Amino acid sequence: MVSYELGFGAALLSISLFLTDSTGMKSLNFADASPNVQFALLPLFFIFLICILAETKRVPFDLPEAEAELVAGFNVEYSALGFALFFIAEYANMAVMSALASIYFLGGFSALKLTAIFFGFV
Repeated sequence: MVSYELGFGAALLSISLFLTDSTGMKSLNFADASPNVQFALLPLFFIFLICILAETKRVPFDLPEAEAELVAGFNVEYSALGFALFFIAEYANMAVMSALASIYFLGGFSALKLTAIFFGFV
């Protein structure tokens, strides 16, 4: 379980220390990276994407719940509200990981300028 978390932390720390001297997300969002630097950070994005898939237990890393456990596994013990809260927490984790990927690799809220340029005709 620790193996993907090491890659996750190393990718986040290396991008924040490579672009800025701070680990704050706001300073990272305002850091202007040239296209050459963005191309150099592409392998970190793929490492981060694989770590996100492992953290959120998505498809090729969905082994914590095997097919035999779906009928008699840990999900049977929860009632309706407990089961709903459990799955809301899983999907909230996916939303937080997607937000981190957007801030660290896709420009954060600075990418809205590009959206306004490309889709300004709508």
